[in-house]
Amino acid sequence: MDKSQKKQQLIKTVVLMFALLVLVVVFVLINKSNTDKIAVSTQKKDAQQYSAYMIASMPVLAQEELSSGCEVYAATVVMQYLGFKINEFDFADKYLIKKPISYSLDYYRFGPDMNSAYAGDAYEGYGIYAPAMAKSMNSYLETTDTKMRAYDLKNIALDTLCSEYVVNDIPVMVWATTYMMEPYEKAKWTIDYVDENADSEIGDTEVWLQNEHCLVLMGFDKDNYYFCDSVSGEVSMYDKEVTNERYAQLGSQAIVIK
Repeated sequence: MDKSQKKQQLIKTVVLMFALLVLVVVFVLINKSNTDKIAVSTQKKDAQQYSAYMIASMPVLAQEELSSGCEVYAATVVMQYLGFKINEFDFADKYLIKKPISYSLDYYRFGPDMNSAYAGDAYEGYGIYAPAMAKSMNSYLETTDTKMRAYDLKNIALDTLCSEYVVNDIPVMVWATTYMMEPYEKAKWTIDYVDENADSEIGDTEVWLQNEHCLVLMGFDKDNYYFCDSVSGEVSMYDKEVTNERYAQLGSQAIVIK
């Protein structure tokens, strides 16, 4: 091998070693970036630094076939956002705890405590409250390999839900009203079904409020809250003062999956 060939071979060797070094550096940087992302995702954010926040990439489902199923749509949105492969129809048919509304010969209604089961069904019924809905969601989550579970929350201010959960990219199901309209008594029945979550006893009266609605809290700013809203079929913005009032009128109830 003459000097020219040796020189060319040396250049090739140096180039190859440099290329390998670059690959090693890139590999280290990628791993460090992924590690940093994992650290960020598991570290709770400082809520005080946010005057406004919006969870990104939230799905929105329009309430169409399940005309009475706002709670089912809200639960499905939250679970899909978290990566679970469930749709509103499978959830309503297989996992939603529901009890029928029946009638006596003199037309008195009978049905469940709404903390224990859905009154009717999501296709044509009344509704369900947070304890029974969380129980229904957990009946699905227990069929998966996740350790996550749904938890019903009571009497926690919406601003607190935002600072505890929303800024940490955890959407929250909340009970309020359709388009934040005033709720009013529309129907009532004698309770014939209770479970461990019931607020009432067999024979007590359950009152259903017209405009009762379940939405997914996903953002806020100084004056408004933002929701995945199945009735509007899009992200809806509602005034904080009015929303807080409607939330209180529906019992200040919510659900998170964590």
